[in-house]
Amino acid sequence: MQTLLGIDLGTTGVKAALFAEDGRVLADAFFDYPLYHPHPGWAEQNPDDWWQATIDAIRLCLSKGAEQGASPSDVRGIGLSGQMHGVVLLDEQHQVLRPCIIWADQRSEKQSQWMTERVGARQLIEHVSNPALTGFTAPKLLWVRDNEPDIFARAHTLLLPKDYIRYRLTGEMAMEISDAAGTCLLDVKHGIWSQDVLKAIELDPSLLPPVVPADAITGHITDEVASLTGLIAGTPVAGGGADNACGAVGNGVVSPGLALVSIGTSGVVLAYADSPQVDTSGPVPRVHTFNHAVPNAWYLMGVTQGAGLSMRWVRDNIGLPEHALERWTGVDAYETLAQEAKSVPAGSEGLIFLPYLQGERTPHLDAYARGGWIGLSARHDRRHLIRSVMEGVAFSLRDCFAIIREQGLTIEQMRATGGGAKSPLWRQIIADVLGVELVTTNATEGPAFGAALLAGVAGGVYSSVQEACKQTVRIVERTAPQTSTKAAYDSAYETYQALYPALKPIISKPL
Repeated sequence: MQTLLGIDLGTTGVKAALFAEDGRVLADAFFDYPLYHPHPGWAEQNPDDWWQATIDAIRLCLSKGAEQGASPSDVRGIGLSGQMHGVVLLDEQHQVLRPCIIWADQRSEKQSQWMTERVGARQLIEHVSNPALTGFTAPKLLWVRDNEPDIFARAHTLLLPKDYIRYRLTGEMAMEISDAAGTCLLDVKHGIWSQDVLKAIELDPSLLPPVVPADAITGHITDEVASLTGLIAGTPVAGGGADNACGAVGNGVVSPGLALVSIGTSGVVLAYADSPQVDTSGPVPRVHTFNHAVPNAWYLMGVTQGAGLSMRWVRDNIGLPEHALERWTGVDAYETLAQEAKSVPAGSEGLIFLPYLQGERTPHLDAYARGGWIGLSARHDRRHLIRSVMEGVAFSLRDCFAIIREQGLTIEQMRATGGGAKSPLWRQIIADVLGVELVTTNATEGPAFGAALLAGVAGGVYSSVQEACKQTVRIVERTAPQTSTKAAYDSAYETYQALYPALKPIISKPL
């Protein structure tokens, strides 16, 4: 039996999943770790927490795999996926210098503005295809330089979260291309570090490790790691990919005409592109252009910050009885709430929700935006609140979808993933609002599956990423858009679009 191991380093925890070469899940394991908020708007994690959780997840996954007849010696490759944009700084002895400033951290607004002014807004887009945002790596790194000069002076190497795990597994320093694309330091068009940007912001290029492909071997499991995890020393570790790139691979979004909608804590609309197309309609791109984990391919991506987060807020604040009962009955609170919302007509009878619970990325690039309900009347009840949240997230995803289409990309099919995609009602709402077919696949393990497929290509199990997906990814369910709701959603979306510019002076203020 040939098997592949995928490791996904998420924001809440790490997942290790073992797959057969036909894509079947043989075993998985998940271990969580803390997220720290030292100050409002800050978000940090301890890389040592990641590493210990990774060891535990691998050991448990291999133990479960053994019950299915899978041996560690069967593992042909290991793929890594992970949260993007985090700053992991190592000293000359390869020791971590400070907690990782992760993607959700918003402290670097001043550095984002300085970087934009220093390089030039248009020049920055020309060099790295993306604006300098607080969520990206470079402004966070500049914050460390400005505010923790002693730590910055000792910094020898910058790594991203999953690439730190690669170092711990193999001893090799590298940064994989689809993840490097989110640093705001990579020339996305050519896949190399932008010397022009590095020079402009006075960063030493030696701080950056080599950029490596997603589907190539980048190191091998060390003897020490073998003793800690149960893996076989010498097992190859592939480049892997950023979480969204691996999610796209795991759902087969590896050719033109295909796109991915992901409904996790944040929401993503991601479309495959065979050239590095950039949104140049305004002063800054409204969607990101990143290198894909597929060789010589890219993807355009719009992000809504508060997708699943908005529904979690509903569950935790107005769905408390259902949430409490879930612990006793095992009935999913989200599904119970969705069943209530199902009785409300499309458009929520005029109630509109803005899902800006932690700012918004696409299309507003506004870290200070805040959400709320508009149009609340005496006839509305809890059911309307729930459904309007699901619709508000769908409208935000439509913002992303429309901008991507403006770039000339044809999207024939959307593949849905993430926790929110498990809801039949939410899938139907999104299909109706976007006006495109949504399908779900057998990729239940998310980015870990895509990472494992990339390891399979690196290890010679598959001839290419496309061939890996052809052999393993299968459509499970289809959700076609309903014409009966089109008028209601188009009208509600028109109102939704008008609200942010009208309310910006009120809802967009620094904390």
